[in-house]
Amino acid sequence: MAQGWEHVYADTRRQLRGVAESLIAGPQYRSAGTIRLAVRPDGFSGTALPMSVRGRALVWPDGSAPLAGPVVELARASGVDPGPPEGVYEIVDALPDGAILDIDAAAAELLYRSLYAGGYALKQFLPEQHPILWPEHFDVAVSADEVNYGVSAGDDHHPGPYAYVGPWKQRNGAFWNAPFGALLALDPAHDVDALTSDVAEFFRRGRGELDRSAP
Repeated sequence: MAQGWEHVYADTRRQLRGVAESLIAGPQYRSAGTIRLAVRPDGFSGTALPMSVRGRALVWPDGSAPLAGPVVELARASGVDPGPPEGVYEIVDALPDGAILDIDAAAAELLYRSLYAGGYALKQFLPEQHPILWPEHFDVAVSADEVNYGVSAGDDHHPGPYAYVGPWKQRNGAFWNAPFGALLALDPAHDVDALTSDVAEFFRRGRGELDRSAP
């Protein structure tokens, strides 16, 4: 990614994570007691609240509105009580009440494509698991045998989308290239099928490396 694109992507990523946290996960938690979200080909949705993001729109059962302009107006139009799920995890970067949304279409598409490919790869790799999109870190992930497998939309450690293998116990070796385990930067030029293949192969390699570097 070019430097300018990284800024555009990171800005859109932070906005969409804030939307996921404050307009879907928070209201869902207050009404149904869960923060779990689901990835979709063109966005993400609640699992117990009929709210979703599709492209650059917020969608609810009887309407929709563009993900643009003041968040407070979007919340009012959709009828939700905005705000993150207080008390579930440490709220670090909540969407401000006065936030004005300005979502970049290309950045949003890359984010959705990466997360959806991550969920698809997880179902291939661990078919008995149910991938969850977690609003705290904005990653789609599962845990198995004390190892976290997932795809992140990006963060301060790595700004773009990446797959990760995160063993609960620290491992040593060249494969383990991140503080939390191993990271694979995703190629923004790859389509969903190619990304899914990349991620699933990375997870398989990670499982093999786990066996070789067991503490």
